[in-house]
Amino acid sequence: MDKLYTSVNADNDGSEGEGKSGDIGIVEPQNAPHKIHCLTIIGQIEGHMMLPPQNKSTKYEHVIPQLVNIEEDKTIEGLLVILNTVGGDVEAGLAIAEMISSMSKPTVSLVLGGGHSIGVPLAVAANYSFIVPSATMTIHPIRMSGVVIGTSQTYDYFNRVQERVIAFISEHSRISAEAFTELVHKTGVIANDVGTILFGEEAVTNGIIDEVGGVSKATEKLYSLISERTNITKATGE
Repeated sequence: MDKLYTSVNADNDGSEGEGKSGDIGIVEPQNAPHKIHCLTIIGQIEGHMMLPPQNKSTKYEHVIPQLVNIEEDKTIEGLLVILNTVGGDVEAGLAIAEMISSMSKPTVSLVLGGGHSIGVPLAVAANYSFIVPSATMTIHPIRMSGVVIGTSQTYDYFNRVQERVIAFISEHSRISAEAFTELVHKTGVIANDVGTILFGEEAVTNGIIDEVGGVSKATEKLYSLISERTNITKATGE
């Protein structure tokens, strides 16, 4: 194998001067035990509406094809997801999270800086999740921008979307839907808002993230999951 470690920044929009996917962030250690792909999800998750050009964003239409390529590329053995996001579009974030959670290859996530809002489902979508001690996670009810119709049906729609997010998080972490809902509606923590801010250790204590750790622990865990998968494959003869 020529490359043992590939990294593509997911916020690239392909515009002139910024390079194209694959042109940046490439790291090629010579003695790595396995070939893994590092996917960075940073800034704001961009959905169906384009964000202003000065915003650092991750575009889901760029990330999803990358995930398909990682799944289909037989030389890539695992995926490391690096998160430092303020959140963003709910449907786009959930789409990426569903893609990560449904991959057959081992996946590990690492929250650096922040994994706020829809960044929470992205963090728990991996097989195993890490967060550095100084990182934070903001948990709050979903928002809607633009024209909002003041009817009971709008409120019901908000509840249904919120339930989708909570269900995904509870299914892919150790926190129950009821406990997470309490964090979502908690008052007195965020000024002029409802919700909760959790630091690294608190996110683990509440059962959202699996372990406190940095890049060394994350890569070590990913290599371990890859080795386990390889041994199972050999044992079953697949």
